[in-house]
Amino acid sequence: MDKIKRMNELNQILASAADAYYNTGIEKMSDAEYDKLYDELVSLENETGIILNGSRTQKVGYEVADSLKKVKHESKMLSLEKTKSIDELKDWLGENTAFISWKLDGLTLVLTYENGVLIQAVTRGNGETGEDITQNARHIHGIPAKIPFTEKLVIRGESLMKYKDFERVNSETDEGAKYKNPRNLCVGTVRNLDSKITAERNINFFAFNLVYAEGYEENSFANRLEWLKNIGFQTVYGVKTNKNNIADTVAEFEKNIPQNEFPSDGLVLIFDDVSYGASLGQTSHAPRNAIAFKWRDETADTILREVEWSASRTGLLNPIAIFDPVELEGTTVSRASVHNVSIVKQLKLGIGDTVSIFKANMIIPQILENKSCSDTLEIPDVCPVCGGKSEIRTSDDGIQTLVCINKDCPAKHIGKFEHFVQRDAMNIIGMSTATIETLVSEGFVKEFKDFYHLDDYKDKIINLDGFGKRSYEKIHDAVENSRNTELSRVLYSLGITNIGRSASRLICAEYPSAELLEKLEISQLTAIDGIGEVLAADYVKYFSSEENLTEYHNLLKELNISLPEEIPSDSPISGKTFVITGSVNIWKNRNELKNFIEANGGKCASAVSSKTDYLINNDSTSNSSKNKKAKELNIPILTEEEFQKLIK
Repeated sequence: MDKIKRMNELNQILASAADAYYNTGIEKMSDAEYDKLYDELVSLENETGIILNGSRTQKVGYEVADSLKKVKHESKMLSLEKTKSIDELKDWLGENTAFISWKLDGLTLVLTYENGVLIQAVTRGNGETGEDITQNARHIHGIPAKIPFTEKLVIRGESLMKYKDFERVNSETDEGAKYKNPRNLCVGTVRNLDSKITAERNINFFAFNLVYAEGYEENSFANRLEWLKNIGFQTVYGVKTNKNNIADTVAEFEKNIPQNEFPSDGLVLIFDDVSYGASLGQTSHAPRNAIAFKWRDETADTILREVEWSASRTGLLNPIAIFDPVELEGTTVSRASVHNVSIVKQLKLGIGDTVSIFKANMIIPQILENKSCSDTLEIPDVCPVCGGKSEIRTSDDGIQTLVCINKDCPAKHIGKFEHFVQRDAMNIIGMSTATIETLVSEGFVKEFKDFYHLDDYKDKIINLDGFGKRSYEKIHDAVENSRNTELSRVLYSLGITNIGRSASRLICAEYPSAELLEKLEISQLTAIDGIGEVLAADYVKYFSSEENLTEYHNLLKELNISLPEEIPSDSPISGKTFVITGSVNIWKNRNELKNFIEANGGKCASAVSSKTDYLINNDSTSNSSKNKKAKELNIPILTEEEFQKLIK
C-alpha cells in the first residue's frame, strides 16, 4: 500500500509540474528532476504491476460516442432489503459476523478485467441490462488502467462525485441548468457521450464487491476487499461487526457523516462468510446475504415564531417558517420552507405552536409535524413587499397558493427580468441578478425590448462601478446571440403565471405563430392536452392587457424567431402525452427527459388526467398522488428503462 501511495504522490507532482509548464510557462522543476520522478513511477509500476488511472506514463485519448451500447449482465443485480431498526439488524446478524460499509449514493458500475486490463465497464441499468461506458471509465479515479492480476476479474462498485467537485461544477453552470445533487450530476457525467467531460468532472470509483476472480480463493468478504485495494482499486470504507457491537458501530458511522467527502444514503451489511451468504440464496428482488440500513431522520421540537411570505417574480408568496434555532445533523437551523398555502393548512400552523423539524435527505429543513395544531395562522391579504392586495388561487391539481396581484410590485420587476434572461427562456448568458438590478436602477431597462438597446447607453455602462469595456462587450454579445430564438422560448420568457416551459411548448406546437399566440381563447387552450382551465385563464388574462400586448409586440420586433423542427412522423411517441414524477436516473434531470420527449413528438403535462397516455416514475410502488391517479385511470406507469424500450 505504501508503494501505491507513492505512485499517487508521483502522479500528482508530475501532473502539477506538466500543467504549470505547458499552460502557464512556469518551470516547477528541471527536466532532470522531472525525468527522475518519472523513472521512479515507471519502476514502481513495473514492480507492482499496477498502473493507476490517469498515470503520467499513459495517454488515454478522449472519445465522443454516438450512443451507449446495451450490455446484458451475467448475473442479475438486485436491490437490498432495508431497515431503520438496530434491533432488526441484530436479528438479521444472529451469531454471524458482517462487513459494514457506507452505502454510497452514485451510479453502480460493473468492471471486467482480462490480462490485467479493463475490457468493459457497464452501468447497473435496470439490473438486467446496463450501458457500456468503458471509454469513460478510463477517466474515472479509482479504476486502475492496469493491475497485476491477469486472470478474469469482475467487480462491482460505485462511481460518485465529491461534494466539493459538485459545488465546483454547479458554480460554473448557468442558473437554470444547475444540478440538484451530486448523484444526478455523477449519473449524467458517467453516461455522457464525451469522455472528456467525464475526465474534467473528477468522478471517483469505490469497489464494494468482488463478483468473480478466476483462481482466487478467499472466503472473507473483508479480506477480498483488502485484496482489491492491494491490486490498485479504491475500495469502500468498512469494518467488521456483530450483534454485540452493531449499535456502537452504526453510531460511529453516523458521527462521521458531516466529515464525509462523498454522498451516502445509509449503510450496507453483508455477511463476511462469503460461502454462507451465497448459500442463503435470494428472493425475486433481493439477495439474502446483505441488508441496507437507513438512519431514522433526526428530529427536534421547537417553537414556531413567525411565517415570512417571500415574494417571487410571478407574484407567488411562498411561506417560510421561522422558529427557535435547533441542532439537526450537525448544523443549526431556524428556517424551513412550507411550500404553499395547502401545506400551511394541512399542518394547521399557528404562531407559538410546537413543531417537529427534520432534514429531508439529511439536508433540507422541513416541518415533520405540528404538535399543537392551533390552526390560527392568518394568511395575509396584502403583499409584504408592496402592500398591494393578495389572493389565494387554486391550481388544476387542487394546490392552493398565495399570489400578489399588483402588477407593479417591485419584487416582480427584477424577478421578471431574471426569468426573461434565463437559459430556458431567452438564454442571455452571463446576465446576473446584480447586473439586472444595476441596469434597472439606472433606468436602462424598463421592459423586455430594452435589453436589445443597451448600446444606446454603452458609454454609461462602461463607466459604471464593476463594469468596464470588456464587461459591456460580453453583455452585448450575449444579448445579440439571443436574438435568434424559438417561439416557445419567447412565450416562456414572458413569465405568464403558471405557463412553464412545457406548457409553452405545448401551446406553440399547436399554434406556431407569434400573431396567433396573442389571440387564443380559453376553449382553444383547454383543447390542448396538458393545458387546464386555470392555466388557460391566466394565459388569456395576460394577453388581454394592453400593456402586456405592447411589451410583447415591442419584443417581437427585436427577434429572429425560427420555426420548430419538424417531428419525424414515424416517432413511436408522436402525439402521446406524458407526465413525469419522482427522480430520474438515466436522464440528467426531468427537464432533459421532457426535452427528449418533445423533440420526438411527444407532449408533457404537469398533472395526470384522462388525456394522459403514460406516467413516468421509477418508483411504481409509491403512494404519490400522481401514481394513485394513474392507477385509478388505468394509465401505464413506466420506469425510464421501460420508456426507452417504448421509443425503440
